[in-house]
Amino acid sequence: MAERAAFKYAQENGLDVITVCPSLTLGPLLQSDVNFSSLVLLSFLKGSQELIETYNCKYFVDVRDVAEALLLVYTKPDASGRYICSLNRIKFADLVDMVRNVYPSFNYPNNIPERNEGNDLSSEKLKKLGWKCRTLKETIADSIKYYQEVGLLTMEEKTT
Repeated sequence: MAERAAFKYAQENGLDVITVCPSLTLGPLLQSDVNFSSLVLLSFLKGSQELIETYNCKYFVDVRDVAEALLLVYTKPDASGRYICSLNRIKFADLVDMVRNVYPSFNYPNNIPERNEGNDLSSEKLKKLGWKCRTLKETIADSIKYYQEVGLLTMEEKTT
């Protein structure tokens, strides 16, 4: 709603508005507080499926790639309108398998139901401007490394 209002106001007042709309944003944190996106991944790594299932999380992006996208759209004269900033959709089972292959000792949730509701997101418009992004595997690995370094994810939370 806020985005629609911004575009309407811009149109009525001769302004150019550009928006970047990221999906669930992961990666190393700059702040000391855990944000919602990191909480989703942390709870998932600790065996809880509640947040990831409740919010039907299947689109992710690295916070560093969001920063790059913001710089890109604000420095390209031909940029206009709305830009989705996200990796491709991933199924829960594929997410678990991907993370489990690298970090087999975490306590992953089982049997997260797949829901096909919602729109498909595409970052093609952003990629046409030259946006490049990290893989989900790299983003999650960097997130986990950071969580461990700052004590958000410890050995006690792993299963044996």
